[in-house]
Amino acid sequence: MKNILIITGGSKGIGLGLAKEYHKNGYRIISISRSKIEKLYAVEQYQCDITNIEKIQETLVEIFSQLDRVRTKNITLINNAGNLGAVNTIEHIEPSDIQYTISVNLIAPLIINSQFIKLSKEFNCKKQIFNISSGAAINAYESWAMYCTSKAGVDMMTKVISKEQKELKNGVSMVSIYPGIVDTDMQAQARNTPKENFKSVQRFIDFYEQGELFTPSQVAKKIYHLDVTGELKNGRILDVRNF
Repeated sequence: MKNILIITGGSKGIGLGLAKEYHKNGYRIISISRSKIEKLYAVEQYQCDITNIEKIQETLVEIFSQLDRVRTKNITLINNAGNLGAVNTIEHIEPSDIQYTISVNLIAPLIINSQFIKLSKEFNCKKQIFNISSGAAINAYESWAMYCTSKAGVDMMTKVISKEQKELKNGVSMVSIYPGIVDTDMQAQARNTPKENFKSVQRFIDFYEQGELFTPSQVAKKIYHLDVTGELKNGRILDVRNF
């Protein structure tokens, strides 16, 4: 296929919604995820823990070895995989939990973006990276130190790399996207956290009970629409709820 989507965390939640939406619109879908969906035949699935640096590098090299530089017209990477981490004030969180959450949310996307840019250098086509960020990048939630910190890092990563790539003749376009409040496992984790660990838990319970959550499918449709209408311009950080 001429249009290719590589996505992390494509086996559930927003990632699965995006994989389905882009596939429906003629894209070849390549998912990198810790788990596989046996019946998702239309998606090429690579089982990989993105915190394993050597494994993720090997996986990306393998993926690019299967792509046709000449026939490819559009190659998009979506860094979607994310982890809320332990929800508690920082002094109650184990160092290993801190390391893992930051690795999933920030270190892995940095490495994946680096490899994607390197491996796609000889692809003379439209190349873009969408980093799934969060309003937590700019809004501080108590007990979400790791998540807020890592998403703020994702936004700064987008700003820096988009500047670097803008100067290149065959550069990669990069944006950060806030998907809004979505009905995913992460939301379930937040609203099921004891109040003594998370002061804002009732707010997240209310989102759910009052039907204010987007479905992954709704968010995927919005992101695809923003993509094809040209809203996802290099360097932008945008909230889908504003469109």
